[in-house]
Amino acid sequence: MSHIPREDRHPTPMTHDRPSFWSVIPAGGSGTRLWPLSRSSRPKFLLPLVDQQRSLIQQTVDRLRTVSPPERMLVVCGPSHAAPIARQLPEISTDQILVEPCPRGSGPAIALAAALIARKDPAAIMGSFAADHDVRDTEAFTSAVRIAMEIAEEGWLVTIGLRPTRPETGYGYIERTDHCLLTGAYRAACFVEKPDLERAKSYLASGRFLWNASMFIWSVSAFLAEFQRLLPDVHAGVMRVVDAWDTPRREDVIGEVWSGFSEVTIDNGVMERSPRVAVVPAEMGWSDVGDWHGLGTLLAQDELGNSVRADVINTGCANSVIWSETARVISLVGLDNVIVVDTPDALLVADRSRAQEVRSTVARLKQLNRAAWV
Repeated sequence: MSHIPREDRHPTPMTHDRPSFWSVIPAGGSGTRLWPLSRSSRPKFLLPLVDQQRSLIQQTVDRLRTVSPPERMLVVCGPSHAAPIARQLPEISTDQILVEPCPRGSGPAIALAAALIARKDPAAIMGSFAADHDVRDTEAFTSAVRIAMEIAEEGWLVTIGLRPTRPETGYGYIERTDHCLLTGAYRAACFVEKPDLERAKSYLASGRFLWNASMFIWSVSAFLAEFQRLLPDVHAGVMRVVDAWDTPRREDVIGEVWSGFSEVTIDNGVMERSPRVAVVPAEMGWSDVGDWHGLGTLLAQDELGNSVRADVINTGCANSVIWSETARVISLVGLDNVIVVDTPDALLVADRSRAQEVRSTVARLKQLNRAAWV
């Protein structure tokens, strides 16, 4: 458990007019628990999983239009994903796609976006929202972001906490205090890593713990000041990159700087250590679309509880997820609670209750140097 230290001084409210809001979309990871559909070359945020017409990153941009126009959106991604992101998001100009040469966690990536925004718009409020999550209630999402924006203007680093619907052991949690900073916003007490089942049940019963979905809102000035205080070496490196951004040396500098960073996340590096963290509890039908079991719960189900996107001949199969990217007919007989995913070069068959373990296949393929399937 990482406790946020006490601070008696209330942050000084900002005096400027209502600032503009920028949205930052970190697009990283390969979604290994959704293998073999999600691969390093085609990660889950580029796939039309929940909506058959729109990928997760396209849905994210659609949702963020309620709080910021496309010209005030930035995407942070790796080199291999910049081109497909640009193709999927024609409303985002290529200079709004920030390419980090190698993954070093969300800390440097989000700090770079914040510093570039601050250069253009020093009074801005920014929010960071993952590219690969699903939100069913856009109105509730927008309402929570607007509350967070208001408290962020007073210098708080704000996270949106999702009210838990079950004792989930796969998510981190945020405990809130009873210190109400604004209607709908509370001072945070601590962040908690993924708990065991008994602790997760106690968190759910208490009503004080929220799922940590890594949705962050803050003024760029307050965030960069706190980032510099807590991670001075990373801050200095990021500012070196920003200073070279409009020069011919940009690529050389970012390559040199990024390779020297250790991996650090915003959660561990800043939010768990800052005394200026607030949380906005919300219910918005959120999912991280984390594995095949979770995706199955988001898809339409037949009368036997099956989520099907395939040509299936079913004889007594129930409570299963069946997905195909091929023209093959899939016949299932007398099975219950299974996952079947058929792609042109790989087939997954798994017990649905062990969906989290699919990532072990990817780890094994890497050990065997079978890069074409990773």
